[in-house]
Amino acid sequence: MKMNNRNALITFPILVVIGLLVAWAGSQGGAAVLGVPLFALLVGLIFLIQWLAFIPAYVLQTEKFFDLTGSLTYISVVTLAVFLSDGADARAILLTAMVVIWALRLGSFLFTRVKKAGKDDRFDEIKPSFIRFLNVWTVQALWVTFTMAAALVAITTTTRKPFDGFAIAGLLIWGFGFTFEVIADLQKSRFRANSENKGKFIQTGLWSRSRHPNYFGEIVLWVGVALIAFPVLQGWQWIALISPVFVTLLLTRVSGIPLLEKKADDKWGGQEDYESYKKKTPVLIPRW
Repeated sequence: MKMNNRNALITFPILVVIGLLVAWAGSQGGAAVLGVPLFALLVGLIFLIQWLAFIPAYVLQTEKFFDLTGSLTYISVVTLAVFLSDGADARAILLTAMVVIWALRLGSFLFTRVKKAGKDDRFDEIKPSFIRFLNVWTVQALWVTFTMAAALVAITTTTRKPFDGFAIAGLLIWGFGFTFEVIADLQKSRFRANSENKGKFIQTGLWSRSRHPNYFGEIVLWVGVALIAFPVLQGWQWIALISPVFVTLLLTRVSGIPLLEKKADDKWGGQEDYESYKKKTPVLIPRW
């Protein structure tokens, strides 16, 4: 435990420095408020919201409003961005609407799920440690910053371009990814709600095409956002294109698929139907 806390103490300033670097890069060529880059102000607000929410979460030893806080951060920050930007155009308004719709849907879904379950067992070991739990909230701040970077840069930039093919293509891609994710989540929720499926794993609907179709949809929709933002990026703002790359790496290498695959293997590994399902069903990209 001491070693984990020591590592967490080292990790915290690194996370903050990464946030500062992204704030600096995304601010180049962007609007300013009272002489301060708007993009940097918004990144600072993202971190501040998470740290303020961490205080009651640690005192009460609860993670129940963790996901909800993340979603509300997306909504409040992107809305503030479009109101404070100079001459927000159709591209900026579209990106704002897309982020708000996505955050409302996912936030309510995750909050309802953890409320029904009573807790999120991923936090059981982390919550008692002040610094480790604080790092989780700080990582969420980076998650919000990185995933929304392309949208925030395009909204706050002083470079404006007419609505074009990139915007239309991005909207279509986002719509496909969003729909795919929503359907996958609904299918799994209905599967779990059926008492006959207790102790079983889902392998029907989109889940027969991919072992993690919701994550596939999530990655695709952020690709759509980045595509819409693409024409107005310049200089250091290009770092915003890390958005879909970050989402992909996080879901496929860190906190998403690896954890769920291990959990599933521990629960159903060795069962003939599960091993057959794993063998014939891609982990992420659906087989059509």
